[in-house]
Amino acid sequence: MIVTSTLGGPARPPRRPQGSRLLASVDVEWTKNYRVKNGNRPFCYSAVYLAVPTHGPVDVTELPFRYTSVYVENTDETEELIRLADAELRACLDAADQIIGHQLSSDLAVLANAAAAPPEAIETARHAWRARRDAELATRRVVDTRYDAGHILGCASRRLVDVCTDLGLDVTQPELRGTSMTALHRTWLETGRTEARERISVLNLRHSLSAALVALRATGRADWTGTVNVNRILAAGLDGDFGWLRSPTFAALL
Repeated sequence: MIVTSTLGGPARPPRRPQGSRLLASVDVEWTKNYRVKNGNRPFCYSAVYLAVPTHGPVDVTELPFRYTSVYVENTDETEELIRLADAELRACLDAADQIIGHQLSSDLAVLANAAAAPPEAIETARHAWRARRDAELATRRVVDTRYDAGHILGCASRRLVDVCTDLGLDVTQPELRGTSMTALHRTWLETGRTEARERISVLNLRHSLSAALVALRATGRADWTGTVNVNRILAAGLDGDFGWLRSPTFAALL
């Protein structure tokens, strides 16, 4: 299992600084198999943690984050990935004030359906997702930016990249230029090419981070004018942990 983290590993959320709320944003990538019931298989997940001041305006360009990223080395590690994701979700439920994702319901369903036994924390998070609309948006335990951000959007699409573009978040994705996530993942499994895996890991982390920024805007905790370069925020938080960040292709975004 490939683990990259500024927190020492999975399921180790940061402490909540005094006078702040801790947000945890989670994203999962999986292979798709629609011909077999519950045939989708998760292979990568990330959790991004942000401590947001309780009072006062939030400048998202100056908001640091910490993270954990997990990626399988081979398909035999699917169950271990699910176990780690379950532990991560338990840590999120215990430590974070709010859990965020974009179409988080699908991420949780894929993890649950691919598991050999029902994962307890993942099932608890699914229940919290279903019950989220019992509370006002700003105080919800779970915020799913695919379904809970419509009131601030002018676009019809609910794809994360389109939502971000509509809100002035530049989330340019050079990782998929001329290829696809499926092809990149296959390259990693068949050849062990590190760049292929790192491209998906960085893409996955961008998803987690950008969903958190959308949630901050949707809940009224942050605002901005003009365009925010999310890749700059991402690069600062990842601090060179992935070789892909030092490529000319990624550097050109900054």
